[in-house]
Amino acid sequence: MSKQVEYAVVGAGLAGSELAWQLSQAGKSVALFEMRPSKRSSAHRSDKCAELVCSNSFRSRNPENAVGLIKEEMLALGSLNMQTALAAQVPAGDALAVDRDIFSALITEKLTAAPLITRLSHEVVSFEDAPDAVKLITDTGQVYTAKRAICATGPLTSAPLYQFLESLFSRQSLYFYDSIAPIVHAESLDHQLIYSASRYGKGEGSDYLNAPMNRDAYEAFIDALLSAEKMPIHQVDRPIFFEGCLPIEVMAERGRETLRFGPMKPVGLIDPKTGEIPHAVVQLRRENKAGTCYNLVGFQTRLKQGDQQRIFSQIPGLGAAEFLRYGAMHRNSYLHSPKLLNDQLAAPAIPRLHFAGQITGVEGYVESTAVGLLLSKYLPFWEKGEHPPPPPPST
Repeated sequence: MSKQVEYAVVGAGLAGSELAWQLSQAGKSVALFEMRPSKRSSAHRSDKCAELVCSNSFRSRNPENAVGLIKEEMLALGSLNMQTALAAQVPAGDALAVDRDIFSALITEKLTAAPLITRLSHEVVSFEDAPDAVKLITDTGQVYTAKRAICATGPLTSAPLYQFLESLFSRQSLYFYDSIAPIVHAESLDHQLIYSASRYGKGEGSDYLNAPMNRDAYEAFIDALLSAEKMPIHQVDRPIFFEGCLPIEVMAERGRETLRFGPMKPVGLIDPKTGEIPHAVVQLRRENKAGTCYNLVGFQTRLKQGDQQRIFSQIPGLGAAEFLRYGAMHRNSYLHSPKLLNDQLAAPAIPRLHFAGQITGVEGYVESTAVGLLLSKYLPFWEKGEHPPPPPPST
């Protein structure tokens, strides 16, 4: 027998969590499906909602650039994720970085306590069109019927569901490979060799730890990267990487100076010991409010763990670094939305099935949240057959 729900949101990531919260605040009853804890992707580490699996940074808060401005617009619209990010904030210059554990815990508490949200630990594997509704089928064969369903399963969508989506759209998915950076224990760092500073004194002026490199150390580091062993990519895939988050070894392969003009750029980071700008700098950003662990900024990688330990220990101040998490790589899949979805981000064959978040092809925490937030504002209009205009170009 099919169970009836008003709204079904599939996936409790950033977009799904934001969307479920906004719909509940508008008086809508929401069933929030999340396959964890019974099943978990290779990149997830916890069973909480809105887990940040890559960086802990939402990028700049400066309203004079696009990602900073949209944060202010989302805060004005009551964004749960943006409000929670401020509550879980850690020092990061003019960037909005968070303690990822506190962030996801606060989101989970909010969603769990919301009286109109029912959290369901089921893996949804397919959808079916129904009269004035959409059916959701789980991996156990349980069927739910919703007035509207929103698929917000993100780039780590489970294999059975993605196979269904490929058959629904009669099109193979698009994908890219994304990677995450290592995290090290603060007490294992040599603070005699590193110094505190933010580029150009932003934020509190000393929000990052900085490991300076002279020319010889930098050249040796590049040599080590170029000769290191890498984790293999799935044999049927081409090695497509997201240009905004390239593995450091890929950047090194593009030219010996690439890293020095990228994540290891020393500009604006004067070494107080010498009064000069180093040849290159490795920055470390706080991962939590307690300051017990740090993320190697821009050091996303697919190097094998042994090589990560060996090569990153060459960085000044990291000779005895204790790695709490090694860098890793995962496959991100998404839809070609401009061709596959209509102007309501819905599947033409199942018009009450909408999509939100990174699965629609946007990239980044802020952008994923924004799609969920935007969809929550539009769904009530679409239900009444109304077609409000899109956001203005000035947004």
